Amino acid sequence: MCSSLFEGLELVVFEGMPKSAQHLPEEGDLTSDDGVDLELVQCPACGLVQTTNQPVHYFREVIRASGISSEMIDYRRGQFRGFMKEYGLFGKSLVEFGCGSGEYLQILSELNSQCYGVEYGESSLREAREKDLSVLPGYFENGTEKIPEGPFDGFLFLNFLEHIPNPRTVLAGLRNNLVEQGVGIVEVPNFDMIIRESLFSEFVTDHLFYFSAETLVASLMMNGFEVLRCEETWHNYTLTATVKKRPTFITTGVDSFCLQLRKSFNHLIDQYPQNGVAIWGAGHQAFTILALAKLEGRIRYVVDSAPFKQGKFTPATHIPIVSPEVFYEDDLLAIVVVAGSYTQEVISAIQSHMSRDIDIFTVSGSNLTPS
Repeated sequence: MCSSLFEGLELVVFEGMPKSAQHLPEEGDLTSDDGVDLELVQCPACGLVQTTNQPVHYFREVIRASGISSEMIDYRRGQFRGFMKEYGLFGKSLVEFGCGSGEYLQILSELNSQCYGVEYGESSLREAREKDLSVLPGYFENGTEKIPEGPFDGFLFLNFLEHIPNPRTVLAGLRNNLVEQGVGIVEVPNFDMIIRESLFSEFVTDHLFYFSAETLVASLMMNGFEVLRCEETWHNYTLTATVKKRPTFITTGVDSFCLQLRKSFNHLIDQYPQNGVAIWGAGHQAFTILALAKLEGRIRYVVDSAPFKQGKFTPATHIPIVSPEVFYEDDLLAIVVVAGSYTQEVISAIQSHMSRDIDIFTVSGSNLTPS
């Protein structure tokens, strides 16, 4: 899940296991129905337990019999209603990825009219449509596919992630079909309980990944979601994570920031003789400010105490870098200190070494402040 290249730490091998949970041989098949070995390994990087086995051939399909249970139906109805109420989803667009034949989508549709399902299995699609559910064929093979009715305000992804050999791709597909701040429920079998209760009967070739609360949260966070909470549910057999699409970094203020930064420097520089201002600090902050404010040719030089920087030039803006001694012997009247956490130390050094008055400024956001 974390895409680390590793030799998995082998945990255990279960010999002679069923080929799949859905492979039920008939009498004529018994002589050819051989068991398979199920090998569990653990990623040394993220800690996720997984199998080395190939996925079952129907891994894209959701096949569930839980719709038969009246207790499960009541549980899902309460769960979905609570989820929709908490996040204001009544009347909003919702999608269940991997909806099977619509067992849960039917419950969701009773609560909300804008509900859609996505399912790969043809027979399940037919059954869901026979229930008058809005179900679309599909699966995220590369994560860029768009669901026609999207983007969606919320989603359900229930006991499916553990089956999928390309979980990062599928999570990317889900994320890319959500509105900003879209929310969802992700459920998987609870590996914490499997270990706690020694429920080794829960291991099956259909499940490629075994998530603990820690590894589920880490996996979701690594793949573009904020985890609002993660808890044991349904008699502790499942882990339910409520997630939100991670917001995109807002960059709308960059242009106005750069414009104001240039105005601030131009206003300062115009108050002094030509090339009468220097900058102290040949670090990344100063280099960025010089570039953003377009100060090439406008600053006499940059001062820095590090000998290996002196005699060179600032990248991109090509302003010479000099030693403090050059500055102290010069006749400059103003200097802007851009030294990060060392700013106050530099100001104190300038004040103690200068025998004449000099105007000292620091950068505060996009403005210059007298010190």
